[in-house]
Amino acid sequence: MAKLIVIAAPSGAGKTSLINALLEEAKDLKLTLSISYTTREKRVTEKHGESYFFISNKEFEHMIKEKEFLEYADVFGDLKGTSKSWVENKIKKGWNVILELDWQGASQVKEIYPDSKTIFILPPSYTDLETRLNKRGLDKKEAIDQRLAEAKEEIKQGQYFDHLIVNDEFEEALADLKTIIISNKTLRTERKDLVNFCLKGLLEE
Repeated sequence: MAKLIVIAAPSGAGKTSLINALLEEAKDLKLTLSISYTTREKRVTEKHGESYFFISNKEFEHMIKEKEFLEYADVFGDLKGTSKSWVENKIKKGWNVILELDWQGASQVKEIYPDSKTIFILPPSYTDLETRLNKRGLDKKEAIDQRLAEAKEEIKQGQYFDHLIVNDEFEEALADLKTIIISNKTLRTERKDLVNFCLKGLLEE
């Protein structure tokens, strides 16, 4: 039976890079990333049906009314959601579907699919997370401060996911992701200990 896998993380923890690397390495496996519906404008580099399904607010509202979403949210003024039928069709065809969501979206999915596997990616520390956000060069200081404040709430919720991974060293974190998703096993003792150590530090800060 194909699996539904939900991966969440605070902004800057490396979730997207890890998912992309996993998909690249697992090309022989039936593993796919869900394509969300969104009301935001399509960027030049994006393709409808590949990056997102770009629809109008009216179409999105109709889908909400018809209960067509597994989860949806308002993301900085734009609506974004996961189609229930898209996911179900992929799973029926034997595809393992990865959803890249925030903790709230993950909670919505877990309610509908209790057997879904939820994975939360932790930064080693808030200092490390701040460094990564600064290195990206995408946000001003105020936005970075806002993301760090949001990260504290996300980590409080993320501690209750089925699996936690620390993205301290990219290759190690990727190996952990493969252990959980591909091998269907639990992490090595030293990696579990690292999760407990980092989580304790993050919750106490």
